[in-house]
Amino acid sequence: MIRAISNLGEKVWLHWDEMRHAAAVIGTVLGLAVQPRYWARTVLYGFARQVVAVGIEPIGFVCAVAAFVGISVVVQLAFWTGKAGQSQLLGPLLVAVVARELGPLLTNIVVIVRSSSAMATELGVLKISGKPDVVEAWKNDPLLHLVVPRVLGVAVSTFCLTIVFILVALASGYLFGAWLGTGSRDMWFFTNTVLNALHPKDMISILAKSILPALFTSASCCIGGLGVGSVTEIPHATQRALTRSIAGLFVISALVSLLTYL
Repeated sequence: MIRAISNLGEKVWLHWDEMRHAAAVIGTVLGLAVQPRYWARTVLYGFARQVVAVGIEPIGFVCAVAAFVGISVVVQLAFWTGKAGQSQLLGPLLVAVVARELGPLLTNIVVIVRSSSAMATELGVLKISGKPDVVEAWKNDPLLHLVVPRVLGVAVSTFCLTIVFILVALASGYLFGAWLGTGSRDMWFFTNTVLNALHPKDMISILAKSILPALFTSASCCIGGLGVGSVTEIPHATQRALTRSIAGLFVISALVSLLTYL
């Protein structure tokens, strides 16, 4: 029993230390990002490269997932609210289910599955090849050139993909429902219902649930990738970064919901 409690305490302390480390990296990155003098050409290039890799290349897949969500969720909500004679509830339900929850959650999952392991592996290879030492030898900060573009690029890309996801899900759900005749064919009624149900706290929730998990994911991947000591440690570091990212996504989403709506 004592050994089990001791092991549990070690794991809790290890996870707490990892969270503090990630929070410190995020704070440092944001502090550097608001100072224009740190945005050198190489940093801007790294940021643009990250936005293309995370925010533009997977946009087709994100739209496909959003369309399936729109067809399965939006159509069902429109059908049952109309069936029950409660069409005024369609907007609040769509905002609560699609905009506040499924949009940020599924978009972050796509980014984590597609990009987090690649980022951790890439940085692990760079660490083994001595890239941070080369950057430092040129009197540059490895954090500024290797971490800042990736963390900010993932955060900005995830937020933009979340907005695209929500818009595509709502549009595809409306069009498919109108085509089947199970939902309202009045586009203005559908649009006004959703817009009237969207409050400032919903916008804050969408912003927080899309950006905060993305910051944590990218920071965890950078920590894991740059923390390896040999090639054999890269797969383990990548797996740990993926696990931390998924766990952090659900924890952060739950905390944002509690702080925003309770």
